[in-house]
Amino acid sequence: MQCLIIAAGEGSRLRSRAASKPLAEIAGRPLIAHIICRARAAGASHFLVVTGYRPEPIETFLAGLAQDEGIGIETVRNGEWQRPNGVSVLAAAPRLEAQFLLLMSDHLFDPAMLASLIADDSGAALTLAVDYGIDNPLIDLDDATKVVADQEKRIVRLGKTLADYDAIDTGLFRTGSALVDAIRVSIARGGQGSLSEGVQVLADRGAARVHDVSGFWWLDVDDPRALALAEEALGGGKKLI
Repeated sequence: MQCLIIAAGEGSRLRSRAASKPLAEIAGRPLIAHIICRARAAGASHFLVVTGYRPEPIETFLAGLAQDEGIGIETVRNGEWQRPNGVSVLAAAPRLEAQFLLLMSDHLFDPAMLASLIADDSGAALTLAVDYGIDNPLIDLDDATKVVADQEKRIVRLGKTLADYDAIDTGLFRTGSALVDAIRVSIARGGQGSLSEGVQVLADRGAARVHDVSGFWWLDVDDPRALALAEEALGGGKKLI
């Protein structure tokens, strides 16, 4: 299955540790290499990475990784990388397959977590892996996207500012062309182009659902604290692949 990875943002909160967040080193390897290798171990077969901020170093690294590891990796640039992350999906749209995985370049995860999402072939337009363990100390609740789902596992609403919620968005999606269309619809309605806005369009149609990955190890590496936690986990014996 094709895997789209968004790696276009600036990553300002890690500027003191790396000029480009996807290239921040954890246990001797750039963050994006960990993401790709874990996705490959889970079943992703080839990759499309959206770059934006300082694209050349990332693209050069990925070309070397593809050659060294025998992985199919293509890149596409988002010239509007300052805009919300859904715009990166639109930048990749001409090269996306009908069904694909969508990952963030800064969300580490146990490969078994993604494998379970791949196996969840519900036929929904979008399936989002969520963690119901909202007391997980690894989660930065101030920055996390919160999710409300009904008893049929359909997404009702999501957003960073929800006061009442059931679960946390882990940044792992199984989706397809319907998401691209939904992001375009959200922009046409006055939205900013965020991924969450596109997901909400699908949720309002009853076409977006959740997949429970509670109990799996994952981490949003978005600031120095999280980078240190990742280094402790991956460099201290928590080998996930």
